[in-house]
Amino acid sequence: MKRPPYRKLLVVFIVLSVVVLFFHWRYTRTFNIFDIGPLFEYPVSTDQIPEVFESLSAKECGKCHQEFYQEWITTIHSQSWTDPYFQSDWKFDGSRQICKNCHTPLDKQQEHKVLGYSDSKKWDPILEPNPDFDTELQHEGVTCNACHLREGKIRGVYGVTNAPHPIEKIEDPNIICMQCHLAENTQWDVFYTMPPCSTVAEIKITMDHQIQVAKEKGISGEIIVPDEDSLKCVNCHMPLVERPLVEGGEIRKTRRHLWRGGHDKDMVKNALEVTFIETSGRRDKDRIFDVTLTNVGAAHYLPTGSPGRHLSVDFNLLDSDGDLIDSDQGLIIRKTIWQPFIFDLSDNRLMRWKPETFRFSVERNDMRNPVMVEVIVKYHLLEDEWRKLIGYENKKPIFHELYRKKIEL
Repeated sequence: MKRPPYRKLLVVFIVLSVVVLFFHWRYTRTFNIFDIGPLFEYPVSTDQIPEVFESLSAKECGKCHQEFYQEWITTIHSQSWTDPYFQSDWKFDGSRQICKNCHTPLDKQQEHKVLGYSDSKKWDPILEPNPDFDTELQHEGVTCNACHLREGKIRGVYGVTNAPHPIEKIEDPNIICMQCHLAENTQWDVFYTMPPCSTVAEIKITMDHQIQVAKEKGISGEIIVPDEDSLKCVNCHMPLVERPLVEGGEIRKTRRHLWRGGHDKDMVKNALEVTFIETSGRRDKDRIFDVTLTNVGAAHYLPTGSPGRHLSVDFNLLDSDGDLIDSDQGLIIRKTIWQPFIFDLSDNRLMRWKPETFRFSVERNDMRNPVMVEVIVKYHLLEDEWRKLIGYENKKPIFHELYRKKIEL
């Protein structure tokens, strides 16, 4: 018996409706870009604090630890909440509660208490107003106690006994970094292994390559480590210095509280090696130039951190007056598709010791009379298209110029 045609149409209609509804859901839902791990699923409790503390402010710590405080106030950590780019990006993304647990880690820095979660993935918190909320403390971002205060004790690498507050000794300072910088992903609809908020995942993924190159180069492998608990984040971002912990105290090895990263031009320059040379081409009529970028200083990818950070390589052809005749550009960038599924479209960011070369050519019979070629390398904190999309009106430059060189033709 022949099936009536309307039944086929009904089946087609139902299938199409399901597909349309599915993609509508995928394009309108809020995406969860990483797993919420136990290290940052709740803000840090301040129910117990040392009796000598008059407040939880960094200024309180600065009364004794003056040099540490003066370093901290220069850092992005101290601006993790007030940074205008973060605020624009956070609001554009729906003002997710979970972001506060790293950008304002103390419970008294948040307007609401996190009582629990209504979902197993812990993206839907159960909240109630926080009567102990402190606006001034919130504006300190990643303040001293966010890293050092746990259960009424101040944790640090020295187990001193003569401090006016209880001390808890920790063997590895790098584990403090992991509180926020270890984010991973196991979700079915997210197809990358390195969430934007995690530099630790990048180090773990590239570790085999780094170990092999270290052996070939005869490098000791100071920041090549066998497990995540031994990550050497502090070696680069908190340089060693000899000084007292408090004024007049014993001089010992301590670490500077600077955490310089992508916002610091010199830090990025120290991690990047650029070479610009003329090489032989396959065609006699062309002059060939190679620009090679190598990550020589960072165990994680370069760039790392926020999506949209990238390096640009501009190759300019100049006339006798130094005016631009023509240009070409190469990018070191991670391109990610966010909807309907999250996956990396491409990613050529610089793995440690794995160079990336861009080749540019100039025709010998170019009638425009070029006399010089120029290369400019820049580090961009975000893409300008994204800046406009989220409504971030930057008052500071969103890129650093890292390298510039000219070669006469």
